Amino acid sequence: MAQAASNRSRSAVLHRDSQFIPKKAVGGKGSYIFLEDGTKFLDSTGGAAVSCLGHGNKTVQQAIKDQMDQISYCHSAFFGTDVAEELARLLVDSTEGRMSKLFVVSSGSEAVEAALKLARQYFLELSSPQPQRERFIARLPSYHGTTLGALAVGGHIIRREPFEPLLAKNTSHVSPCNAYRDKKIGEPDASYVARLAAELDAEFQRVGPETVCAFIAEPVVGAALGCVPAVPGYFPAMKAVCEKYGALLIMDEIMSGMGRCGTLHAWEQEDVIPDIQTIGKGLGGGYAPVSGILINDSIVQVLDRGTGVFRHGQTYQGHPVSCAAALAVQKTIQEQKLLENVRNMGAYLEQQLRQRLGDHPYVGDIRGKGLFWGIEFVKDKTTKEPFDPATRLSFLIQERGLCSEYSLSLYGNPGTVDGVRGDHVLLSPPFTVSKEEIDLIVDGAANVLAEVLHELGL
Repeated sequence: MAQAASNRSRSAVLHRDSQFIPKKAVGGKGSYIFLEDGTKFLDSTGGAAVSCLGHGNKTVQQAIKDQMDQISYCHSAFFGTDVAEELARLLVDSTEGRMSKLFVVSSGSEAVEAALKLARQYFLELSSPQPQRERFIARLPSYHGTTLGALAVGGHIIRREPFEPLLAKNTSHVSPCNAYRDKKIGEPDASYVARLAAELDAEFQRVGPETVCAFIAEPVVGAALGCVPAVPGYFPAMKAVCEKYGALLIMDEIMSGMGRCGTLHAWEQEDVIPDIQTIGKGLGGGYAPVSGILINDSIVQVLDRGTGVFRHGQTYQGHPVSCAAALAVQKTIQEQKLLENVRNMGAYLEQQLRQRLGDHPYVGDIRGKGLFWGIEFVKDKTTKEPFDPATRLSFLIQERGLCSEYSLSLYGNPGTVDGVRGDHVLLSPPFTVSKEEIDLIVDGAANVLAEVLHELGL
């Protein structure tokens, strides 16, 4: 105990947990991070679904160095840069022009904040302005970021609770598209989608359809639910409800986009084009802090015909080094055809997870897309009853994976069922992952789970 207190006193960093000083990372290569004690750690989650190219990519590192040799920073109110223009052109072209502008910031939360403000401003810029539109509709138990605006549209109780008095009250929430938890036995996808569309429609009516700016949702729900994809037809139905009432559709692809699910943009698989799309994490692969929003051309045209000024800006907006990192990451994904590897290795990861854990008595569901997979744990497989939150199962699994005998990242999250109850872990290895590494990941995850459950007397 005295040693732990001594270690805390030696650190001037406010760590995520003030009672826990993490081991120091001193290097990285490919899917591995090297720790100060000599441990070779398998980064099977890419941090939080960030390190899409793995660690130590020389091409990206060189691009960053080259940009720093040219210019590291200039304020976007005064200057632009070639690297920002090139990144924007690459991403706009990747949507075949359907999204026609890119706005670059530094974090996912910042991107969501920008998306919310742009949605509001869009209605003020219309030839017949609609200033009464000041509300948003989101889903439970969604997570869209930690800043106050992003947290307000999120619906994750554990994350919201301490700050509830500070949050705006202009967001309401509807049910997620979670087939494992909410789809009725024998219910066809079309009927389930119709039920969810009717719920969204009713929420528009309840709050006043003329007051809603946008509906915001993740194509594949990440941290809040554990890689839950929508059933076929869901997003076109939600988009139709939004269009019925003149509201926008914001698709939050911070975690699930930029190739993570097997296509560069997750919405490509959903047969729908968003009005505003947030991107991050895999955009720069962790080589620099970078995120952004891609904006549908219909929004851009309204802004152009209006003031032409987006009433939002940040000091590090369009940061040249961040843009250089993102551009190099995206070019590498294209040149090495890594999306094909995401699809192939994603199918192999699914196969191995189902083979090893599909019949496990405490594994309720295995779901995901591409290299974005979640495992939900249940106390009773028949009733789908979750473990008591006091068990802290997902935390114990994550912590045990960090131990030297496993040296494996398992991204654990509580609140899977209702924002408080339920546990899952995420797996999101680099796009460069091999079959051999996937075998190590699945084997390690199964062994960690077995040990934790054994210690809990299960």
